[in-house]
Amino acid sequence: MAKRVLVVEDNELNLKLFCDLLRAHGYDTEPVRDGREAVTRARGFLPDLIITDIQLPHMTGLELITMLKGDTRLRTIPIMAVTAYSGRDDEDRVRAAGANAYVTKPISVVRFIGEVRGLLPLEGEA
Repeated sequence: MAKRVLVVEDNELNLKLFCDLLRAHGYDTEPVRDGREAVTRARGFLPDLIITDIQLPHMTGLELITMLKGDTRLRTIPIMAVTAYSGRDDEDRVRAAGANAYVTKPISVVRFIGEVRGLLPLEGEA
């Protein structure tokens, strides 16, 4: 059974890119365009990994990560933050909020998939 990834990204092109890359590497994806929907969708989809942008409308990715980590059903799901922020302080804040991985935009496809596999190995890769 394929591992499931919830992708939270408001930019349509990035959302499509991330989902297409993940599907091409054997993952099932659930796209979400708004952080306000992400917790509810995560509860229904029960992903094995959550990938979220940090710059989202209506709520920040940091707020979303905090909410996910505060939810007893979702707190153990690894989170990968993808962001245009690239400063050391930015990464420290994102990791302090609970993200397990941090990837900067524009993404390197190799690094993106490498981080995903590090958090969520496919069957036979562990």
